[in-house]
Order: sequence, then structure tokens, then C-alpha cells
Amino acid sequence: MKTAICYYSRHHGNTLKVAQAMALEGEVDLIDVTTRQAVRLEGYDCIGLASGIYGFEFQKAVVEFARQYLPQGKPVFFLYTYGGAKGTGAKAVAEVAREKDCPILGEFSCKGFDTFGPFKLVGGIAKGHPDRKDLEDARAFYREMVRAWEAL
Repeated sequence: MKTAICYYSRHHGNTLKVAQAMALEGEVDLIDVTTRQAVRLEGYDCIGLASGIYGFEFQKAVVEFARQYLPQGKPVFFLYTYGGAKGTGAKAVAEVAREKDCPILGEFSCKGFDTFGPFKLVGGIAKGHPDRKDLEDARAFYREMVRAWEAL
């Protein structure tokens, strides 16, 4: 399955670490939504949309990227990392996917080291995450998602 994971990962690179772990499992291209001006996603079998949770939701750049570039009817999955709470998780990108009639194959999330705002004063939260188990779980999620896609 040829996959694009379109991601936004700043601060500690938590989301990128998880996306890179998934990329080890197959034919996966990682696309940083902040560096591409025009992207063609039609040639991919599946699209992953990935972000850290910022202010309790997906980073707005990923949501806007999905609105602009996600092809109609393309299978999607969501990936996100969070420090303290999942917030609304992938709700905003899931809405975009539904508007574009994209089948949602699944969602993976895990803790990520967070030093934003007041967390910096205490040395951060979710220290050491994503850890080895988180990355193993991400790879297992991707393998299972590929099996589900192949069954479609």
C-alpha cells in the first residue's frame, strides 16, 4: 500500500518520530505540511494526517492542508501525539474526511513529551514519550491498517 503521511511536528518532533516508525513498515512518504506548496496525493492508496495536539486539537495547518489537498474518496487514517490530554483528537480532520467521502481506516495516538506553556516550568510532561513501546504500537497499528485496507 503506497501511503503518504502528511504531518505537522514541531517542538520536540514527537509526531514525526511516530510517523517515521510507521514508515519503516511499508512504502510510506512523509510530507511536512509546512514545507510543501503544492502536493499531488491522488497517486497514493492511503493518506495519513498527523499532528501533535495544540490547544486541545489538531494543528490548524494540517486541517487546512486536508481541505486543500485530500482527494475525494481517498482512504485516510489519523495519527496524533499529546502531552496531557487528547483534547478533541482528530475531530477536525475527521470532519474534512467525511465531507470528502473518505473512508476512515483508523486512528493512532500516544503521549509525547510536552514543554508548552506552564509545563516548561516543571520540566515538561510525558517525559520520554513517545517511547519504544509507543513506536512499536504505531508500527503494529500501521501493519493492521494495511491488512484492513487490503481487505477492502
